[in-house]
Amino acid sequence: MIDKVKNGEADRLLNKIRYVARSCKELKEKYKVHDDGLYYLTTTNGILYEAFCDMTTAGGGWTLVASVHENNLYGKCTLGDRWSSQQGDNPNLPEGDGTWSNKVTFGSPEAATSDDYKNPGYYDITAEDVSVWHVRNNAEMEKWIANSILRYHTETSFLTLQGGNLYQLFKRYPVRYNAGACNTGKGPTVPIMYDLGNAESTANLYGPNARGEFTAGFIAFRVFNYENATSAICSGISPTGCHTEHYCVGGGGHFPQHPPSQCGDFSAFDWNGYGTHIEWSASRDMIESAILLFYR
Repeated sequence: MIDKVKNGEADRLLNKIRYVARSCKELKEKYKVHDDGLYYLTTTNGILYEAFCDMTTAGGGWTLVASVHENNLYGKCTLGDRWSSQQGDNPNLPEGDGTWSNKVTFGSPEAATSDDYKNPGYYDITAEDVSVWHVRNNAEMEKWIANSILRYHTETSFLTLQGGNLYQLFKRYPVRYNAGACNTGKGPTVPIMYDLGNAESTANLYGPNARGEFTAGFIAFRVFNYENATSAICSGISPTGCHTEHYCVGGGGHFPQHPPSQCGDFSAFDWNGYGTHIEWSASRDMIESAILLFYR
């Protein structure tokens, strides 16, 4: 009986890795794989890793490469804030953990809504566009779509001008304190196509005061606030103002205004209380959802 179980597990594993592909797009195009789910991919250097493939949205072929999950909004740049700093708010560490532009990986695809996640595809896949899902924390993988509050993708092939992935983009636009100023030195801003939601529903996920500082219907990269603190991604919006800490995620290691009140992966989303959705505070839906990042 034990041998049968072992053989069954081996068969399932072999079934998963019978394809040799660098991305979910290649799986779809080369092997005609059409089902959403977990598949094994291989990096340029032969590293085998498991990734979630979205084979249905806007033609499919999307590879989940990362998720940004706020496990403790009260812990400012502490353990778990992998996309900003786990070493405190420190001007001597202007890039924090440097996760946006390094090859450190962590987490698992099945736990992408329960913890931060980053796989080798983040830096290894050469892609053209991104897809972004905001999925409620702790949702099971099979229920991610049902538990989404916002989903969108780009169609401009903008990554081809940025090195082919976010790793290369953030090499060009470092997520580092004092590397630029508000409305100068910004990274690219790209229009989005909605798969769930619209510009109005996107804006409503953020605080009322914040809505006067951005235009919904875009994704923006590497922005700065009034104090030259940086954020990596403004999801669903293009900033026009300078209080970016209230509506953009990720960051360098230092936020000078009232440290450490603004530090962390979701920075100052709780400025006027956790999930209160008043003044500068984002909605509870936004705070309690993980941001999943896909390539194609």
